[in-house]
Amino acid sequence: MGFSEQELFTLFSQYAYQPMIIYCGIFLLMLASGFGFPAPEELTLISAGLVCYVASVPDQYPPPYPGAVPVNAYVAAGVALFSVMFSDCLVYFLGRVFGTRLLKLGPMARYRERMDKVALWTRKYGIWAAGVFRFTPFIRFPGHFACGMMGLSFTKFFMIDALAAGISVPTQVLLVAFYGDSILAYFKQYKIAVFSLIALGLVVYLARRFQMRLKDKAAKVPTL
Repeated sequence: MGFSEQELFTLFSQYAYQPMIIYCGIFLLMLASGFGFPAPEELTLISAGLVCYVASVPDQYPPPYPGAVPVNAYVAAGVALFSVMFSDCLVYFLGRVFGTRLLKLGPMARYRERMDKVALWTRKYGIWAAGVFRFTPFIRFPGHFACGMMGLSFTKFFMIDALAAGISVPTQVLLVAFYGDSILAYFKQYKIAVFSLIALGLVVYLARRFQMRLKDKAAKVPTL
């Protein structure tokens, strides 16, 4: 099935007048992303922005009934920022309180190699590394976890993380909310390139996961 701008907007219009579902969905998905689950933060922000855009043009996508409350772009952006900060701080405190014990658990095995890298970055750049982690999708969770485990100041961590999140998170929602038609037009024009990049990213991600599993299996093989 080909990409249809109208079909996509129609899909988002189903939720444009269900603000509580959108706000709760943003919170849950951003929380999942903060803990390293496969719920891309950027995709959640862009989707939220598109819903807000649809809600802002009732002449094109009329409400289901008179007086229906639309999703508010500023509230959605605020919920996204709060969700990000909440999950980042929660991961920080998990690292600070349960750091070494959690790293021994099986599900944390996939983060151990990355944890060594972020530990080196944290030692080198100190609390400023928290800002780098916020802009780096694959190491957000191990990075914030390492900040807590290494005992970095929570006040400084919060300030740096809030600055980085304040720059990146609400702006994505608001830009799409206010310029959704233009963004979708460019997306439609360059859809082949976009889908190719997404496919390439997915292949790289799966290859890295497979490589890490092979390393874990090799490490468990007893040496003679």
